[in-house]
Amino acid sequence: MKRQTPNPREVLELVSFKKPQLDGRKRRLEAALTIEDLRLIAKRRTPRAAFDYTDGSAEGEISLARARQAFSDVEFHPSILRDVSKVDTSTTIWGGPSALPFGIAPTGFTRLMQTEGEEAGAGAAGAAGIPFTLSTLGTTTIEGVKAANPTGRNWFQLYVMRKREISYGLVERAAAAGFDTLMFTVDTPIAGARLRDKRNGFSIPPQLTVGTVLDTATRPGWWFDFLTTRKLEFASLTETGGTVGELLDYAMDPSIDYDDLAEIRAMWPGKLVVKGVQNVEDSRRLADLGVDGIVLSNHGGRQLDRAPIPFHLLPQVVKEVGRDTEVAVDTGIMNGADVVAAIAMGARFTLVGRAYLYGLMAGGRAGVDRAIAILADQVVRTMKLLQVTSVEELTPAHVTQLQRLAPRPLES
Repeated sequence: MKRQTPNPREVLELVSFKKPQLDGRKRRLEAALTIEDLRLIAKRRTPRAAFDYTDGSAEGEISLARARQAFSDVEFHPSILRDVSKVDTSTTIWGGPSALPFGIAPTGFTRLMQTEGEEAGAGAAGAAGIPFTLSTLGTTTIEGVKAANPTGRNWFQLYVMRKREISYGLVERAAAAGFDTLMFTVDTPIAGARLRDKRNGFSIPPQLTVGTVLDTATRPGWWFDFLTTRKLEFASLTETGGTVGELLDYAMDPSIDYDDLAEIRAMWPGKLVVKGVQNVEDSRRLADLGVDGIVLSNHGGRQLDRAPIPFHLLPQVVKEVGRDTEVAVDTGIMNGADVVAAIAMGARFTLVGRAYLYGLMAGGRAGVDRAIAILADQVVRTMKLLQVTSVEELTPAHVTQLQRLAPRPLES
């Protein structure tokens, strides 16, 4: 082979130097290509107690691990020779539009993750054209979320508490603020055993020990934000002292029943959705009662460990009630491909909680924007590779749920 002396001009035509990004936050977020990348950034920048509250679940954390594994155990079946130069990711859910087939799930303690909290989530959701859900245990008021997302869709997640007048007041405020959907949550008669939180002394206000002070001191940016922004407290509750478990056990009423559902239904002018459904029988009863939607959820694995996997329940529930009510699913979604798989198996919509919080901890509002963009890009890419041009074209024929766990047959 004949060799020659490299011509500098020709070499420069073959390579180019990337302009350095001097903004540290932008550099970190641009380097994040997956939600797991955002999670690793969040872990480095957030005190352990706050990170573990987001990252962890109940007891042995089996429910969360199984939910994520269920999405990994998916086989896609693409079509061929279809024009997918353009795809439409938009959908409608509970009486309104969404630019993407996922929205932001309700999360508590959010401003302790990063001080922009729910305002960052609501603003990012509004910019992306997707719904945002505020938790009863949120750290931004109903009115504050409305101000952050004035023209977008806002939803409110409701816990029915022992002091019913508190819950009723929240319903009235959400209606007055123009929230269009109420999520009546039914899987928290008591708090699950969130062992990471107990070990870390996670609470509002934070319970500081020598260990937590040292851990926080290694993350000065978080500490600076915490000390120089408004007081951290629950925006919808007057009782704010204690761990999550203690607060839930104090506030929640294990005696709530279908009469409470009927009472809330009578008060609420918008769409009523029941969140935390975990079997076919309850789904059928709720559909017969005329609820507008069902969210299959085991609370992100944060309540009953070894609970059913929502993604596995999905086909049966949709077959039973899908003609009567719109079914959504959450728990375990870490990739836009998970969203596509859920829609193909019959879900009308999906909700993401941890994925958004990892972005929030990684970079505030810009981090939430990045999380939504990552998921959106993955949704579009998966749809194009499946060769479907719209969400409506996704069907069970595009997905096989591979079987890892199966009941052992009972002895006769």
